[in-house]
Amino acid sequence: MKPKKILKKLREKSFRGSVTIVGAGAAGLYAGWLLRQLNIPFQILEASAVYGGRLAKLEGFADYPIDLGAQWLHGKKSIAGKWVKEQGAKIKADRSKEQFWMNGSLSKKPPFDFGLFEEDDLPDISFTQHAREQGLGPEYDGILTALAGDLGASPDKLSAYYNVLEFEDWRSGDTDYKFRDTFFDLVDRQLFAEVRDFIRYNSPVTHISYGDEGVVLTDSSGFTYQTDTVILTVPVTILQSGDIRFSPELPFSKTQAFSKLGMEPAIKVFLKFRERFYAANTFGGSTCAAYIDEQYGKQGSTPVLLAYLMGDQAENIAALDSDEAMISALLTELDTMYDGKATPLFEDAHIQNWTAHPWIRGGYSYSTCGMANARFIAARPLANRLYFAGEAMNTRGHHQSVHGALESSLEAVRAMIRHASTKT
Repeated sequence: MKPKKILKKLREKSFRGSVTIVGAGAAGLYAGWLLRQLNIPFQILEASAVYGGRLAKLEGFADYPIDLGAQWLHGKKSIAGKWVKEQGAKIKADRSKEQFWMNGSLSKKPPFDFGLFEEDDLPDISFTQHAREQGLGPEYDGILTALAGDLGASPDKLSAYYNVLEFEDWRSGDTDYKFRDTFFDLVDRQLFAEVRDFIRYNSPVTHISYGDEGVVLTDSSGFTYQTDTVILTVPVTILQSGDIRFSPELPFSKTQAFSKLGMEPAIKVFLKFRERFYAANTFGGSTCAAYIDEQYGKQGSTPVLLAYLMGDQAENIAALDSDEAMISALLTELDTMYDGKATPLFEDAHIQNWTAHPWIRGGYSYSTCGMANARFIAARPLANRLYFAGEAMNTRGHHQSVHGALESSLEAVRAMIRHASTKT
């Protein structure tokens, strides 16, 4: 996608009316930014008291800023990659080394060929089932959990077939990059100044009535907003929950498509230590399958280790009765892996529970068994009044990413204006 060329073409078309964007995450902010460039009236209704969605920043915990949400730039060939170049943002290719915890010891050698999950024509069964069919027993489950967790899911829920199929169109590049500052800062610098005056905070939308005469949105305080078109950028978990009622009700095909898109619990726990004792990446733990060196790529020296918990592991650790119990469980596992070094060197922790966030409720979307073309149906505009954007609505292979969320907004705005121009 080349936004500048698309914007140039869209300026040549006519659009009369106003647009309301629901959600001020990356997709919502970018949709607003695009409409601003096109001189189309808009407003953004944000449920929480802050903008950013699954982008957020922690300062003061270490001597460098930390991304609490999305933190890797997945390839440079994208809208976000262009922003990096334009802003001169400092990034570093993530070539950090890995260690694997299995059978009570750490090894630098992967315990099996990960290409087993990247082949063509895999069956539509879960990662776990596929692993069993390839002779990988339960002793490999920690590594499987790390692999699936990186893809947003527990291994028993992620489809081997559809995961490969959906990523076939991935075009942004295969190298991941870490930001010297944060991903949040990149998006903030690029978008927020242009749209800040158009955001209404603490306004969770609870009802949307749409028809030939336009759209009326109602928020939790009873305020109503009359508009011509809506771009919904909320996480798919919100669409699945029924928190937003629609009149008329959404077609069954639409709600069924939402239900077939996976989005699992997600928790990030940042553990600060007096000194570093751990590998850059440690995969395979039964409490947390992925421990990642947060300091990598940063301009700072504070040793911070990220415990990256997805799916069942996030749900299990959240079920403990306190933050202290969660931290203790992680330190106990790290003590086992690293000869008792974690607990004596531990200083502080910060827990970011995205599942508990009332307007997020998880990590990012993934490919479920039997999903078929659900993502395409979910992303399809409805009655030429409702348009859908966000990473889960990206049908070009870039779901699960910030740049995928941005692309989906560009596609929604383009579809909206194309329809308007065909009516005139």
